[in-house]
Amino acid sequence: MPELVDPQRLDALLSRIRQEVDHGPLPSAQVAVAHRGRLVASETYGDADADTRYVLQSVGRSVVAGVVWKLLGEGLLDVSERVAAIIPEFAPNGKEGVTVEQVLTHTAGFPFAPLGHPKTLDRAQRLAAFGRWRLDYPPGSRFQFHLTSAAWLIAEIVERRTGLAFADYLREKVVRPLGLSSIELGVPVDRQRGSVAPMLATDRTSEEQEPDPWGPWYLSDPRVLAAGEPSHALVATAADVALYFQALEHSGLWQPNAVAEGTRIRLTDHPYGERIYGGGGARRTSMGLFVTVAGPDAGSNLPSTGSPALFGSAGAAYQLGFMDPESGLSFACLSNGYPLAGYDHSPRGTALLADIANLAAGLVG
Repeated sequence: MPELVDPQRLDALLSRIRQEVDHGPLPSAQVAVAHRGRLVASETYGDADADTRYVLQSVGRSVVAGVVWKLLGEGLLDVSERVAAIIPEFAPNGKEGVTVEQVLTHTAGFPFAPLGHPKTLDRAQRLAAFGRWRLDYPPGSRFQFHLTSAAWLIAEIVERRTGLAFADYLREKVVRPLGLSSIELGVPVDRQRGSVAPMLATDRTSEEQEPDPWGPWYLSDPRVLAAGEPSHALVATAADVALYFQALEHSGLWQPNAVAEGTRIRLTDHPYGERIYGGGGARRTSMGLFVTVAGPDAGSNLPSTGSPALFGSAGAAYQLGFMDPESGLSFACLSNGYPLAGYDHSPRGTALLADIANLAAGLVG
């Protein structure tokens, strides 16, 4: 019989997060814990309520990953396929050999391939951009997070194989069957206000300061958020994120072998070029198929107190979502507070996310 969530540890976790809102820099935060298929705790602190949705940033990659795993389990996609065989428009400039697996593991070779708003709104312009993209290095030779380029390709692959735009497939085949109605991609501008927590700077000292463009601030434009870049522009409540992770294991919507393949470690390396994001000494990171896996090193801000099978994603700057299949625990912590740089690599910021991650992963002893 699995052990239950420790109430004292849970109280310590919630108190730690509440402290960062009451006495720290965060304007609001939402946290949820689920275990063995059910929600155990869900709390909101600060200027928000239980129905407030947050921009998930990189936490949304785990949702994108789940869509891909569903296609894998249904035999609609194979990771060994070449992307250009699915999307011929992608092939020019030497990209014909890039595989689906390389896109999903951030080794495809075009991490900063440009595709900005408003071109993102038009499928024809997106496809034209795919063709113009050039390789920065040979596919498969280097691990570097493809911040937005990979997800745009994934979205097109899903559409080619299912006939549904990615946002529609997510809504019809995942969100509605699971009843997780807060999860949405491409929230129209007129529905964002009062529904989605606005991004707020935690360290603004003057109105003249502009956010670092490498941070999440491009999504503070309601039009860009509505355009729906898949791996960052998803919105949801923390409760639905935690329950989504549970659904991967318990809902029957996914083939177990597909989830196992999705969370199997494909590579472990230091993300090349992490200095671009202001990181400095990047930790070794283990990658599954579009999710980070703890493995022996627990890199990319995943907790070190969970099992090696724990998987999920951390998001700039103080967000985290994960599932530990061995303990049966899933967790989500979301916030709308961000430093002007978008990422917080200060000792305080690093300690905050590490504390939350390790307290959460240790809830089941």
